Amino acid sequence: MTGHKGGAQAAGSGHYRERNSTADRALDILNLFTDSRLSLSGQEVANELGTARSTAYRYVQSLVAGGFLEEAPRGGFRLGPRILELSRLARRAYGLSDVALPVMDELRDQSGETVLLTRRVGGNAICLERSEADHPARISYERGSILPVNAGAAALVLLAWLPPAEAEHLLSREPLARFTPNTLTDVKALSARLEQVRADGYCVSRGELDDNILGIAAPLRDAKGVVTAAVSVAALEQRVPAERLASVVDMVREASERISQTLQLATN
Repeated sequence: MTGHKGGAQAAGSGHYRERNSTADRALDILNLFTDSRLSLSGQEVANELGTARSTAYRYVQSLVAGGFLEEAPRGGFRLGPRILELSRLARRAYGLSDVALPVMDELRDQSGETVLLTRRVGGNAICLERSEADHPARISYERGSILPVNAGAAALVLLAWLPPAEAEHLLSREPLARFTPNTLTDVKALSARLEQVRADGYCVSRGELDDNILGIAAPLRDAKGVVTAAVSVAALEQRVPAERLASVVDMVREASERISQTLQLATN
């Protein structure tokens, strides 16, 4: 009896390891997709995983069966509908989208510009929602886009209200990315900029993430007054000349206050 029980445990643990290995492989495959690699062939998957093509194809077919991948029109495989659904659920799980979107749409109509909802996740900023203007500007932030926190108005707002020690750690742990000639990558200069953002209560950026794009962002606060996200307008610089800037800043700040108040009431 004892030997049989031990054999069962060994088989069970082996099965558990096999399941973990398969899960790891599935995650490895999903992580192969990037902006520059939107589809993959079975052979490419095999090459990246270092497995036989038949083994790679088995992993791929498992992901296809679950809706995580699907066959691409021109051959190979692309991310499937289940990924889109999980992305939607992830955004809703933050509890911000339902509250923010109606106000974002009003801000879009009022300003005539694209409006973004952004949240910090670790050392990055992630775009949760985007309310598109009739004349959308070409910007790096799309729903689900992940970018470093040192560039763009929304990212700087998220960074500005972090505890100083945490902000310093994020800024100094690795070289800061440069996206345009206007991107701040010097830690001291960026720290001074964040100090000004906190004093102003909002951030205006000009071509720091995308050339010729102006961003105006303000913080969103929860019931404890903690900044948890940012709402921002992104527009071509020429659409927001100096004489219009103050009014758009006021629009963004008013929207941030309205969203914050709703968030605070929802948690009280």
